[in-house]
Amino acid sequence: MRFFSRETKKQDWLTLSFHGDGVCAASVQRSPNAKPKVLAAAFHPCQPSHSPELLEKLGRELRAAQHHCSTLLAGGEYQLLSVEAPNVAQNELKTAVRWRLKDMLDFHIDDATIDVLDIPVDKNAAAGRPHSMFAVAARNSLIESRQSLFDEGAIGLSAIDIPEMAQRNIAALLEQEGRGLAVLSFDEDGGLLTISAGGELYLSRRIDVNLQQLLDPNPNSQHIYFDKITLELQRSLDHFDRQYHFVSVSRLLLAPTGAAGLHEFLAQNLYMPVEVLNLADVFDLDAAPDLATVEAQQRFFLTLGAALRVEAVVL
Repeated sequence: MRFFSRETKKQDWLTLSFHGDGVCAASVQRSPNAKPKVLAAAFHPCQPSHSPELLEKLGRELRAAQHHCSTLLAGGEYQLLSVEAPNVAQNELKTAVRWRLKDMLDFHIDDATIDVLDIPVDKNAAAGRPHSMFAVAARNSLIESRQSLFDEGAIGLSAIDIPEMAQRNIAALLEQEGRGLAVLSFDEDGGLLTISAGGELYLSRRIDVNLQQLLDPNPNSQHIYFDKITLELQRSLDHFDRQYHFVSVSRLLLAPTGAAGLHEFLAQNLYMPVEVLNLADVFDLDAAPDLATVEAQQRFFLTLGAALRVEAVVL
């Protein structure tokens, strides 16, 4: 998923994501028949984090010119919507989706940058049966300001990504053939559940519990949050079973959080196996030993996922 991209011959990705307290930067190198190698992972405290001077400094330190460069939107900076796929030619698809979104956005459609992502259909379903697709919409002003920020920071921006696709990238490396995989992560924007199969995203749900709430030391508060998460997961998984009965979800992977007891609680209250995800199972971390801690893995989880992009496609 990209809002825009520029043709480039570089192979590896450097992703910079903005947080309330600073900037995460991570670069990843893919190799055939080996785990993707994390070349660098650095967090730079800065408020405000959208600083051209900081980006220019990071670009020099991390040799941005040697990579594709991308950035990751925060949860409140875009809308991800499921719409019925229009029956139009490929070159008319975005225009048709834009028309369908005009009454679904919380801002005017003329102010929106749109991208689309197809959701695979049941191969055994009748031909021509309507199916859904994802539409991503962000304000033009936001996309333009992010491009300008990177231009001022002297970093060539190749793509703008969203957390759902970053999480899908990690899930794609952990899927079992022929089975679906659910992944649940938490950050300052809240919880994010994705379900993918065959490297394709089928479902995304936001959960209104953020990392700070999840780490609340008060056991009564924590139990309330755990219950809320479990209920949302049960509803989402039941919905998925009804909507995509042809995809069998084998397990739920819980991304690093540092929240004591969450894994055990989910394992006791969900009907499917729940496992804790360790980034060492996905990446070669030899060049980034600081990622051995749960706290660091939580902070860099989505940034590293975005850096797993395979290629840039010219739109």
